[in-house]
Amino acid sequence: MGLLFVPTPMIRIATVLGSLLLFSCGMFKPAIPQPKEEFRAAWIATVANIDWPPSGQDSWESQQQAYLELLDFYQQLNFNTVIVQVRTAGDALYPTDMAPWSRYLSGTEGIPPRTAEDPLEWLIDQAHRRGIDFHAWLNPYRATMSLDTTSLAAQHDYYRHPDWMLAYGNRYYYNPGLPGVQEHLAAIMREVVANYEVDGIHFDDYFYPYKIAGEVFADSVAYQSLAPAGQSLADWRRSNVDSLVFKVHRAVKQEKPWVQFGISPFGVWRNRDQDPGGSDTQAGQTTYDDLYADPLNWIRQGWIDYIVPQVYWSLDYPPASHRKLASWWASKSDGAHLYIGNAAYKIRNNADKAWKKKKELAKQISLARSMHGIGGNVLFSAKSLRNQPDVTAYLKKHLYPYPALTPGTQGE
Repeated sequence: MGLLFVPTPMIRIATVLGSLLLFSCGMFKPAIPQPKEEFRAAWIATVANIDWPPSGQDSWESQQQAYLELLDFYQQLNFNTVIVQVRTAGDALYPTDMAPWSRYLSGTEGIPPRTAEDPLEWLIDQAHRRGIDFHAWLNPYRATMSLDTTSLAAQHDYYRHPDWMLAYGNRYYYNPGLPGVQEHLAAIMREVVANYEVDGIHFDDYFYPYKIAGEVFADSVAYQSLAPAGQSLADWRRSNVDSLVFKVHRAVKQEKPWVQFGISPFGVWRNRDQDPGGSDTQAGQTTYDDLYADPLNWIRQGWIDYIVPQVYWSLDYPPASHRKLASWWASKSDGAHLYIGNAAYKIRNNADKAWKKKKELAKQISLARSMHGIGGNVLFSAKSLRNQPDVTAYLKKHLYPYPALTPGTQGE
């Protein structure tokens, strides 16, 4: 399935501009004014075959068709970006010596997919042909999806570097405090940027694992041998995540300065009762205190180009109001593009009755547009919205009737 023509970034920009001019001259106007520039993205999760491919057992041709259907759906909705998961748990959906092939693509870890094509190159090309940017989403710290290692390929880091692994809950994780782990993960990101025409590198919210009652993340040996004198365990862990973020930022910019680096943290940095600067929320875990990630520091340091907090609650959900959190993030994000992550997967699928309403997601997107400093939205997950035709029709008519440029495109 060859490509006849792959547009350059400038041609893709011209295509979108042409569409904007065409629609701006039309007689129809959206019910809610839309910006000329807006980040409109969907996460395409490959782990456990959530969004794509439907099965690792499918033929490559069938997998291709499923991906094209996703792209066509979001192109018709006038989205301009997809964030595609290309590393789920110590694996890869592209050829590399640093990780085995993903079972979610080929059915068996370490076995190549049933095609001579480079899957990642094809995925990127197909997005670009439609004027859609492609951000490669990689999960750095999750090493396995279970404690059963019999299905892991021999080239998995569990076997190559067993000293890097820590069991916690029902999974293995890379030990974030080890310099070798940090260098290895940064090299993985560098390879993707060097070898592929990605528009961005993306991390989600999995840093140190979400806490499990009664279990200890056993990194005390590394802490005792590597932490500076007097540094607390919590501060040391946050410094380890900071170190990886810095190293990945440096690697990305050294290879291709125009490629963006973005992160999507858990939606609550800290609760106000933990920190006067925190949000008016009562989250059971927070990204700073429990995942040991400090996105506000990454913004201050200039290590990320954009941030997408996962504000996955309804507008007025008491413990964590979407309305309050969007406003809080808008007040903290100066120095990086801010986009809001929205929980499309909760539509008519959550105990919170607000998600039963057709307009809940649309109201969240409208709220983001009304706030200075917020430049768009990202929906999780890509498949979810396809199952809600009335919601999709409402979004298309009232919020996404016309295309939009990605933020910053005109100045590049």
